[in-house]
Amino acid sequence: MSGTAGETAGAAVPEVARSFLLEHGLVAAGQTPVWTPLTGGVSSELWRVDLADRTICVKGALERLKVEGDWRAPVSRNTVEWDWLTFAATVVPGRVPEPLAHDQARGLFAMSYVPARDHPVWKARLLDGAVHRDEAAAVGSLIGRLHAASAGDPDLARRFATDGNFASLRIDPYLVATAARHPDLSGEFERIVQRTTTTRLAVVHGDVSPKNILIGPSGPVLLDAECAWYGDPAFDLAFVVNHLVLKTLVVPGRREALTASARALVDAYVRQVTWEPAGSTLARAAALLPALLLARVDGLSPVEYLDADRQGAVRAVARTLLLDARSSTLPEVIASAIDMLGSAPK
Repeated sequence: MSGTAGETAGAAVPEVARSFLLEHGLVAAGQTPVWTPLTGGVSSELWRVDLADRTICVKGALERLKVEGDWRAPVSRNTVEWDWLTFAATVVPGRVPEPLAHDQARGLFAMSYVPARDHPVWKARLLDGAVHRDEAAAVGSLIGRLHAASAGDPDLARRFATDGNFASLRIDPYLVATAARHPDLSGEFERIVQRTTTTRLAVVHGDVSPKNILIGPSGPVLLDAECAWYGDPAFDLAFVVNHLVLKTLVVPGRREALTASARALVDAYVRQVTWEPAGSTLARAAALLPALLLARVDGLSPVEYLDADRQGAVRAVARTLLLDARSSTLPEVIASAIDMLGSAPK
């Protein structure tokens, strides 16, 4: 985990977290680690811990998320993320933080700390205009590799039968909450929710957002898998492409580069699809994309970088596409969304 999201000093560290390190052998009795709270996320408490010989990260889930609405989720997602880390570390070592110790009773786990100096957050790079097709392609390949490694695995299907957790963190705050604000689209949202929640093909990360991806010297590093669930891999694909589409509104002069990056990400992902015909995954992602676009302005977790005019533009485009996505391919939906957003106020 990187601290690039921001750090604050002086906040109290719960005694339970200190005891966790001691009891799991991560710190010796008598040593005094330096704890630095990390900020930027909404769903967990996170600390950078400087030990005598190394730096690690400790994470614990919050029951009530730090958002404007009343968004609550089970703290058992801390165990879900630990399980995902241990799975992913065997498939793509070096592309996720190294899992170190987990305490289910306390709702805490420790992992390696990924230094910010050589692992910038992808979101920050994109917003600064550093848009590169090869980075997007590497992200697409990484997601696809994880999906392919878990597809059809009955043990992982049981381990990540986390339907309630995924509903609390993704289905309800994104799709159900957005549908409530657009009752005329409720039928389309109901179809998307039904298809998504009943498709069980691979382990889904659930939060493949540029804020959770570090661009390291050897490739992307994926963080924050609290939402992990054995379900529809199309969700991850649509989720990350959605962010690239939205960035075209706020990154001056990089619309073509972001479009190319979205295409490169999808192309690299498709090369990893083994669990079904790639067109089937892409079709479900095409239907999800406009729903997620609308969710990022009218759901419980709106993106923070869109002003009212841009939110209105996203709303209008997403509503239009929601009625067309069922008969469009993912590349067509991406192109249509970016073209329509291109006329929005800058």
